[in-house]
Amino acid sequence: MVILKSSYGILSVLVGLLAFKATIVDSFDYGDAIDKTLLFFEAQRSGKLPVGQRVKWRGDSGLGDGYAQGVNLVGGYYDAGDHVKFGQPMAFSMTMLSWAAVDCRAELVSLNQMGHTLDAIKWGTDYFIKAHPQPYVLWGQVGDGVSDHYCWERPEDMTTPRTAYKLDPEHPGSDLAGETAAALAAASLAFKPYDSAYSSLLLVHAKQIFSFADRFRGFYDDSISSAKQFYTSSGYSDELLWAATWLYKATNDEYYLKYVVDNCVSLGGTGWAVKEFSWDNKYAGIQVLLTKVLLDGAGGAYTSTLQQYQAKADYFSCACLQKNDGYNVPMTPGGLLYLHEWNNMQYPASAAFLLAVYSDYLAKAKGVVKCPEGQLQPLDLLNFAKSQWATAKTIRSMFITGELPSPPFLFKTAVGCVEGFETWYKRPEANPNVIYGALVGGPNANDEFSDDRTDYEQTEPTLSGTAPLVGLFSKLHSLPGNSAGPYTPEPSDPYHKPQGSYPQPATTPNPQPAVPVEFVHVITNSWTVSKETYYRHKVIIKNVSQKPITGLKLYFESLTGSLWGLTPTQDKNTYVLPEWIKVFEPGSECTFVYIQGGGQAKISVQSYH
Repeated sequence: MVILKSSYGILSVLVGLLAFKATIVDSFDYGDAIDKTLLFFEAQRSGKLPVGQRVKWRGDSGLGDGYAQGVNLVGGYYDAGDHVKFGQPMAFSMTMLSWAAVDCRAELVSLNQMGHTLDAIKWGTDYFIKAHPQPYVLWGQVGDGVSDHYCWERPEDMTTPRTAYKLDPEHPGSDLAGETAAALAAASLAFKPYDSAYSSLLLVHAKQIFSFADRFRGFYDDSISSAKQFYTSSGYSDELLWAATWLYKATNDEYYLKYVVDNCVSLGGTGWAVKEFSWDNKYAGIQVLLTKVLLDGAGGAYTSTLQQYQAKADYFSCACLQKNDGYNVPMTPGGLLYLHEWNNMQYPASAAFLLAVYSDYLAKAKGVVKCPEGQLQPLDLLNFAKSQWATAKTIRSMFITGELPSPPFLFKTAVGCVEGFETWYKRPEANPNVIYGALVGGPNANDEFSDDRTDYEQTEPTLSGTAPLVGLFSKLHSLPGNSAGPYTPEPSDPYHKPQGSYPQPATTPNPQPAVPVEFVHVITNSWTVSKETYYRHKVIIKNVSQKPITGLKLYFESLTGSLWGLTPTQDKNTYVLPEWIKVFEPGSECTFVYIQGGGQAKISVQSYH
């Protein structure tokens, strides 16, 4: 029997489970809940940890990942209670976090959680960029689940093989590649208001990976057989539609909308009526996203097909709310959606998030859901989403929290593979450190929960189960009675740190810029030469002031390649507009390009008149 181990090893704690009364508590602090959910992602980080890491008991790990195969795969996330970096659930988790950052932007900004959310997304997308060194190559997994699960040790001490597995034209994986493309496309939308160059870079990879997924079709777990025992794929048709849908949202390119319409039958988009939304089944998510296109009035010539997608989105909603003439999602006696014995809690969490965003789409369009057993208003969907969080008999099993020893308890010596089982696995006492914000597997079909370290079906948390909570909590914060201000940790909170490097979008009308020009960065092409990837950066300079500008002088940092479209000066790294632009009129634009490997150059205004 293979026993799943914990990636927290001797530092994991399943204590302090939240308990609530049977009634829905309107005063629940969703800002704090989001903050703790994002702490879980920090605890799951692999690689060289950043200076601002808040979970101090987690150390650097997996620093040699991919090196045996000649590729840098350092970074990313450990999946659950193990040290394997499974690409499929990790990519789905990044898609969910990105969806929250896009659709819940106002809530996350108001709760001071946008910075941490983008940090969590970028930790995953940076890894995906590394894992995609060539257009038709995607590294999909690091670590082997079987050998990994025979050890109980911290990732800092792991001694198990770190084998890396890739997809390529001879070893396709349309499901994994499609989900990764969706994650990168969704993340490009999330980063667009904050870092346009990084957003463009994500889109470059998303488009290439989608092309790879669509052209070379196959099941990823046939190519990466070691994943089959843990994350078996039921098909790749949904991931192809999922990726195309997110690429349409990110690019507004009709090619991708036409793809989901032309392939609606062959790939099952308008055929499958589902009761589950998860890392393996994306149909309900596709159907809700495409319904939004219809509700926004952007269906055009594709309206009739999008209406078929909407019918399936409504089916999912009716099935969840038990209004589907008997064809409903099973529920526990306490009212919790129940689909699978193993780690069931991920399914009501993802369903609740999907219903919450669908509620928002319907409310803005003044729409309703027509079910066989009655009509549902948008608020009905949102209230049901809240009920999944607040169900009395299950809430204590959903969200891990507790007290952190002070100072944090850290081991100075390594704990070996067998020693972990002998000394810690069956230890009756609580473990030294707490992992905050993790959604555990949850209760059984009778609402019974076993708070036992060895009962991994109920107590092991996962990335893909926890990720939907950020968006769900953000939407629930908007309900009446949850109008608390921004989340502000106590000064003594050991996890408190500033929001990071992502400024919040301006909320004042027509804000005046600090300088009279703005820069829009776009990556228009990329290619690889001797394992080094080069990017063509297109930059648009726009006069956003109300006055003409002369003598505009720009200073460049980290510019290592060639530049065209500006005139160099005698000062190092300093450029001016071309000679033919004597006066830079209000609203006018000037475009230049540069090519270099690595990140974008930083441009600042040195002087102007």
